[in-house]
Amino acid sequence: QVQLVETGGGLVQPGGSLGLSCAASTTIVSAYAMAWYRQAPGKQREVLATISRGGTTDYADSVRGRFTIARNYAKKTVYLQMNSLKPEDTAVYYCALNIAGQNYWGQGTQVTVSL
Repeated sequence: QVQLVETGGGLVQPGGSLGLSCAASTTIVSAYAMAWYRQAPGKQREVLATISRGGTTDYADSVRGRFTIARNYAKKTVYLQMNSLKPEDTAVYYCALNIAGQNYWGQGTQVTVSL
């Protein structure tokens, strides 16, 4: 059983920065790609950033250049550093991975960008 726990959400002003963490319960996650998603009210969940087992990253156009995904294998943790935040970044943020066709999700953490 893989458990993912996100932390680091909160309220931030436009133009500000916030860092999210996703801690996994098992070292098995080191063998798989991991991703960050978000879901805003009334919208579909969208993938923001992915990081492969080897550390290769990819980003959605909406966050490229502003968000950075990274992972620490020893700590079984994936990070999402978010800079230059905009009100439209307001959403619940989730980390996730897929193991042999089975999707695992964290519980999500709320990020609100507002004055």
